[in-house]
Amino acid sequence: MTALPEPRSVLVLGGGPAAFRLVRALTEHDGDPLDVTVLTDEPYTPYDRVALETLFDDPQRDLTLGDGSLWRRPDVHLLTGTRAVSLDRQRRVVTDDHGAQHAYDDVVLATGSSAAVIPIPGSDHTHVFRGVDDVRAMVREVEDLEQRLGRTPRAVVVGGGLLGLEAAQGLQHVGAEATILDVASWLLSVELDEAAGHMVNDLIRGTGIGVQCGAFISSVNLDQDGHVVSVSLAESLGDESELRTIDADLVVMAAGIRPNDDLAKSSKLPLGPRGGVVVDEHCRTEDPHVWAIGEVAHILGRTWGLVAPANAMAEAAAVNLWGGDATVADFDVATTLKFSGVEVAGFGDRLGKTPGCVAVSYADPVRGAYQKVVVSREDGTLLGGVFVGDASPFASLRPLLGRQLPAEPGAYLSAAGGEGPGDMELPDDAVLCSCNNVDFGTVRAAVDAGNRDVASLKKCTTAGTQCGSCVPMLEKTLAQRMKALGLSVSRALCEHFEMSRPELYEAVRSTGLQDFESVLARFGTGADGCAVCKPTVASILHSQVHAYSLDGGRGTLQDTNDRNMANMQKDGTYSVVPRVPGGEITPHKLGVLAAVGEKYGLYTKITGAQRIGLYGARLEQLPQIWQDLVAEGFESGSAYGKALRNVKSCIGSSWCRFGVQDSVALAVELENRYRGLRSPHKFKFGVSGCSRECAEAQGKDVGVIATTNGWNLFLGGNGGSNPAHGRLFAKDLTREELLRYVDRYLMYYIRTADRLQRTARWFEELDETYGDGTQHVREVVIEDSLGICADLEAEVARHLDAYEDEWAATLADPERLRRFRAFVNEPAGAPADLDARMYVLERDQIRPATPQEVEESEAGTGHKVLLSGAKIPVGRP
Repeated sequence: MTALPEPRSVLVLGGGPAAFRLVRALTEHDGDPLDVTVLTDEPYTPYDRVALETLFDDPQRDLTLGDGSLWRRPDVHLLTGTRAVSLDRQRRVVTDDHGAQHAYDDVVLATGSSAAVIPIPGSDHTHVFRGVDDVRAMVREVEDLEQRLGRTPRAVVVGGGLLGLEAAQGLQHVGAEATILDVASWLLSVELDEAAGHMVNDLIRGTGIGVQCGAFISSVNLDQDGHVVSVSLAESLGDESELRTIDADLVVMAAGIRPNDDLAKSSKLPLGPRGGVVVDEHCRTEDPHVWAIGEVAHILGRTWGLVAPANAMAEAAAVNLWGGDATVADFDVATTLKFSGVEVAGFGDRLGKTPGCVAVSYADPVRGAYQKVVVSREDGTLLGGVFVGDASPFASLRPLLGRQLPAEPGAYLSAAGGEGPGDMELPDDAVLCSCNNVDFGTVRAAVDAGNRDVASLKKCTTAGTQCGSCVPMLEKTLAQRMKALGLSVSRALCEHFEMSRPELYEAVRSTGLQDFESVLARFGTGADGCAVCKPTVASILHSQVHAYSLDGGRGTLQDTNDRNMANMQKDGTYSVVPRVPGGEITPHKLGVLAAVGEKYGLYTKITGAQRIGLYGARLEQLPQIWQDLVAEGFESGSAYGKALRNVKSCIGSSWCRFGVQDSVALAVELENRYRGLRSPHKFKFGVSGCSRECAEAQGKDVGVIATTNGWNLFLGGNGGSNPAHGRLFAKDLTREELLRYVDRYLMYYIRTADRLQRTARWFEELDETYGDGTQHVREVVIEDSLGICADLEAEVARHLDAYEDEWAATLADPERLRRFRAFVNEPAGAPADLDARMYVLERDQIRPATPQEVEESEAGTGHKVLLSGAKIPVGRP
């Protein structure tokens, strides 16, 4: 019987993303058996360091790469909490810090890098931002400082690169007052040119984070108890003649990284001028049995601190360890950053250093937008690009790096009005996903093979599974290929806008447009809109402008209900539905509603949303009715809008013997938080104080059910003609977690849902796209997989800051009140008892208009109906 060959042993030192990628690639090859052992000094399985910032939001979040099955294979051995301390190349043995020895046939150094700590007095009292424990330590210290000092802690971040900005944003998020120090004249000086950098300085300051450039830290100063109290700054490097200090309670060093190359150095392997073990294009050192990948490798003349080069090295090394001949020739060093709503992206020669290059740029300091494309002067070959404030061209331009642009460079600058060369298909060999080196041809072949949604494309190609910046291009390529296959994929809003509502929402958000005419001129066609696009754009503008919904020409876009801030009933009169947060109301306010109903002769009814509706009001009566109600503390219930309708609640633990939480208090808080928030469709909440579910929360767009440990959150339920049960999203949440997740969920829905799409239908569409819509939303909302959670939370914060009751704002402005005149030529102060119906002239006969005709007229699709009173100005069809 022939003996099986002994497995070749591969020893991997390090447990970061590069090590994970290498081990995964090794297990995907077919060939002679391998036995893979991984030593990592951290106590965790390899995790996603790119997502470290999300731990500021949730320090216990699981960032583990993959699903964990890789480390359960019999041919893979992961030793956590184990650090390699010596490498004996002659004996091919590595000794760890526990004294154990590990023999190898091949060893791969994937030890990564460490944060550089500037050697100044007090530096041993600083933090770094490189791993899970680092972030958790910062979060704990901010909490401890708040308790010890009784005020907001002051944090100083040393370094204005990508890590420095992420650390500052994270510290601000957990409650610290953050300031960034950088020796350069502008932030992100490695990634951005001077014009872009100074714009970023201003944009970051606008988020409330301090920025001090040209600042050389000389010491971290402590009090007699050893607590950080300030840092000292010099005007130039080494200049101690004129020091100034700024207050600080916590200092974070984010001033660069250093390769963890001690093993290579002690084993006499050649190092690069600035560290890192030297390897050839195969990722092999001068020792044929020693390899290096990731941030510890000095390859192609330098070390690389980005995920895409690390992944490329890992894939090449895996092929070569299997006996192949893979090489790396160049890396895509594209970077993207979303910082508190500030978009920054760049790729290639963004500084324009290539001989014979020319840069085409556009800057709008007022809007905070800067875009630049660098091309060769000779033939227009794309060499690089930089985008600040509006990074929309990044996705379509990056795959064209090194290719001749098919249009003038300026055509790609969206901030200057360019839209690119249309729906151009990029070449098969162009790279769509640089993180995983997936080209367009691979994606198109996957679509041809039957993968007809983004989720399946991600799974079979790995495109879009790392940083996520290529997902929009992945979606576009899918749509192009589906169209080529004869399958309909159009999601155009209407005949005037080829964009879908989510696309139009992002276009308006990125350009900052504030009126329909500008949006139509920029993104649409025709001289006017229609009954579909006008209210849709009005809703989008309301979500972003955060101003009175009928000002700035937005009033003419609305349908009857939104424009009159009341629902028209079948007889042409209107309803008045004040907000009653959580269904909680005082006896006095009940009396107010009763008095108003009697005063104006209105029909009253308790609605299905636990509110009291008043019906039968004439248009010109609405201001008087609301004057009475606002004076007594009532607000608009937004029953007329595509917005939050209500938060239904049971009586909760305050009264019910079965209640385990105060559902009424939470319902009131939720309703007051999201009141007036416009969305693609109406949405409703329910809060139940126990599992008996008296508030029917699982049938609501947002449902909350109390448990003894907190709150269970259900999403995507609704009633109507096609009811849907809510999906369990998260369990046993604290109040803070619940608010955070609902904030993000609602804003993500508002951004990405189609026109008039309820949350239930939105989830179903996500199911079709991603395979599991609930999991996708978890990844976005909880794990921040798209890197937009800070932006989503900021949008909610802007809504809260800008909220004002629409009826109170109307009553305070005589011009706004004029839209409730009894007839179009009504003089100021006209009596309120005029006949205020609407009329139409038809075949020379005047007759009252029906409600349907009123709706059609105001949508521009039917008779011209005119409001009338004692005088009757009429129009012809």
